Amino acid sequence: MSLQYISIPPASDRPPIGAIVALHGWGANARDLASLTPFFDLPDYQFIFPDAPFPHPQVPGGKMWYDLQTNDPQGLLESRQLLEELLLSLENTIAVPLSRTILSGFSQGGAMALDAGLNMPLAGLICLSGYLHSAGGVSRDVVPPILMVHGTQDSVVPVSLALKARDTLIAAGASVQYREFNMAHEIQPEVVSLMRSFVVETVSKSN
Repeated sequence: MSLQYISIPPASDRPPIGAIVALHGWGANARDLASLTPFFDLPDYQFIFPDAPFPHPQVPGGKMWYDLQTNDPQGLLESRQLLEELLLSLENTIAVPLSRTILSGFSQGGAMALDAGLNMPLAGLICLSGYLHSAGGVSRDVVPPILMVHGTQDSVVPVSLALKARDTLIAAGASVQYREFNMAHEIQPEVVSLMRSFVVETVSKSN
């Protein structure tokens, strides 16, 4: 099994200078985040929006990276492996190395971005309204720089989980840029602008 995904090539019609992989949240699908592509104003980047591998039990057409309602870790392990395989394949499919690839995600997708990305030589990681699966997940000596964004009014993933993740990652030696916005469990335009700045700054450093 491999992950299905939406691939949006650079609007400039030039070869991509970098790639952004964005992981949707629990019960959404690849189309949910793909609609944001024009707002990033990054015409020289390739965007990849994977579908999580498992169908959501309640949402028609919705997907999940693992079942939040059970304690079975098998889904998480399978999703992590599939996501790592997809990331490693990008150098061949779109000619962009991991060192110029940003892995991002929203909510459960944000947790997956941290889970898979902390131990890969990526340009950077973005976790939106997400959380950290465990404190023992960092095995690399050098981890990618991380942007974390959370809403102070988030009733789905409490801001306390984001703060705990931030502190754990910093303690593990990660460079973390953490921002809070007066918003709920959502992505507001200010967040997209912040993400854009992080992508441009991070990928430029990988030259």
